[in-house]
Amino acid sequence: MVSGGPYGIEDILGGAGFAKAILILVLLPFLWSLPTTLMIGELASSIPAEGGFYVWVRRALGPFWGYQEGWLSLAASVFDMAIYPTIFVSYLSRFNPDLTAGPRAYLWSLLVVVVCCAWNLRGAPAVGEGTVGLFVLLLAPFAVFVGIGFWHGLTVHGALAGIQWHAAGSGAQASLSTAVLVAMWNYMGWDNASTVAQEVENPQRNYPLAMVSAAALVAVTYILPLAAVALMGISVANFSTGSWADAARMMGGPALATAVVAGGAINGFGMFNVLMMSYTRLPVAMAEDRMLPRFVTLRNGRGVPYVSVVLCGLAWALALNLKFERLISIDLSLYGASLILEFVALVVLRLREPGLERPFKAGNLAVACALGVGPTFLIGYALWASRDEMLGRFSALGFAVAVAAVGPVLYWLTSWRMNRRRLAAELAGD
Repeated sequence: MVSGGPYGIEDILGGAGFAKAILILVLLPFLWSLPTTLMIGELASSIPAEGGFYVWVRRALGPFWGYQEGWLSLAASVFDMAIYPTIFVSYLSRFNPDLTAGPRAYLWSLLVVVVCCAWNLRGAPAVGEGTVGLFVLLLAPFAVFVGIGFWHGLTVHGALAGIQWHAAGSGAQASLSTAVLVAMWNYMGWDNASTVAQEVENPQRNYPLAMVSAAALVAVTYILPLAAVALMGISVANFSTGSWADAARMMGGPALATAVVAGGAINGFGMFNVLMMSYTRLPVAMAEDRMLPRFVTLRNGRGVPYVSVVLCGLAWALALNLKFERLISIDLSLYGASLILEFVALVVLRLREPGLERPFKAGNLAVACALGVGPTFLIGYALWASRDEMLGRFSALGFAVAVAAVGPVLYWLTSWRMNRRRLAAELAGD
């Protein structure tokens, strides 16, 4: 749910160059990933409820903020989920540009949505087991890729001296901002695993273990391929989404390039598939709290909320044509606001429910308060950096703020409807 291997970090290399890219990828796990994984580890192990982060915020801060958490997360998902079919199509075009020419690109993206909906209807175990297999497949070419790069670095005289550590694309400041935003996106999504807590065995033990071990694994899968490219002396001045295939061709020929391209397509498909499992549980939890219509809770024979799967799939299909950078800017803005609420919920629950059983505890109260500082700073930077990113006539930031502002209005309408029903029931009883 967080990473599909090194696919997606090409823009970090192209925007920042080797030295800054390595610095960004090494520092962000400590400032961004680790605090989030510790927070998720504590809350998921102490409150392993379906709906995850929505349930935590509602319990800590009340129904209004719980609703905002749900709205921000679902709104962010519309833009987040559109990214993965974009990656799928980008790598598919490397096989043959005619495959994705014109409207075919959208049709391929739509096919990803349809197939993943069908796969998700088979249940969480089918998605989880299939995703592990896909992850192994997409990483296999990079095992060869990394091996070739390090062998070259160890055997070719002057390989380290030939690295263009500070080479980056044009527009250094804008490119660096893009690199940081893309890196944040590549390291985010830890809380998505919380929404399926009721379908996880022994969540009190497995969530903290999964969070910490996955954080280390993700960092390694990003940094090792980057180091391999550096040791090969390949220029990354024009690196962008899909450029791993070009690097693989230089290092191992057409066969390795083809394998990397296939892995990129698998990455886009696999990430969409597993995140669909996560996001579609959120409307169910909200519907059970009567924040959404009750029919959203309907499940098939495998226990899958099929109405939520179909409705979410339709919503995600509407955002498939937006550009990668714009999607990331909007996604980070909305996701960042929801993540801040989760850190606030961590502290509030420590104060309001000190007796809550916490199988995993992320330090004392002072540590719990400090965990949110790094992520909040980075979210603020992401908002500032995206201020000039345009979405038609509107800035991406302004658009994200407008989407977020819809949440309180929807909550008021929902509360008004619920109060009317409650009053009608009371009058009927009288």
